[in-house]
Amino acid sequence: MTTTSDLIASLAADLRPVQRLRPPFARACLWLGGLFLGVALVTWATGAWPLMAARLADTRFAVEMLATVLTGIAGVIAAFFLSLPDRSRFWFILPAPPLVLWLASSGYGCYRNWLSAGADGWQLGRSSDCLVFIVSLSIPLAVALYFALRRMAAMLDPLRVMAAGGLGVAGLAAATLQFYHPFDVTVVDLAFHVVAVLIVVAAMMMAGPAVLARKRSDA
Repeated sequence: MTTTSDLIASLAADLRPVQRLRPPFARACLWLGGLFLGVALVTWATGAWPLMAARLADTRFAVEMLATVLTGIAGVIAAFFLSLPDRSRFWFILPAPPLVLWLASSGYGCYRNWLSAGADGWQLGRSSDCLVFIVSLSIPLAVALYFALRRMAAMLDPLRVMAAGGLGVAGLAAATLQFYHPFDVTVVDLAFHVVAVLIVVAAMMMAGPAVLARKRSDA
């Protein structure tokens, strides 16, 4: 018959030291730092910086760009915090203020574009390329974010984690698009941007239950 002390000894025999995770904010900053470095190198190599610097002289566009980047940053940070069981669920609303500012500044840009372009602002043009760009770039970003979060407790609230993360990667992809979108968005452009963000968020939220099931099976 196995005694309690023998049972404890057998369970402890194969234990390995557990590496403590960095704080969620530090992990988010490391992830974002790697992304920003990659984007900076690509945009420098493609010669996109001078045009972006010129466009940032327009206050309205500068506000829109800042709001887009902050939406992405806030979404990623919120995902890291929400993936921990001891953190407030109110982190979910962190991306809301910059998201509202992003939509408002983009909407004003659409209005200004409509005043100058008239009916031409409603033409489809290459708006569909914007959707493809945002979704295509969001896929590797979403995979990278998943691997950064997989060691954490995302199984406790996967829908919020994935929704915040999806908004984060879509916002960062939309900000990157601006380096290759050298004109103000039209109403149709904005609609395609919103649809692209919703597609990314919905796709990641649908992946949430799969992450939950996988973590439970691993446990």
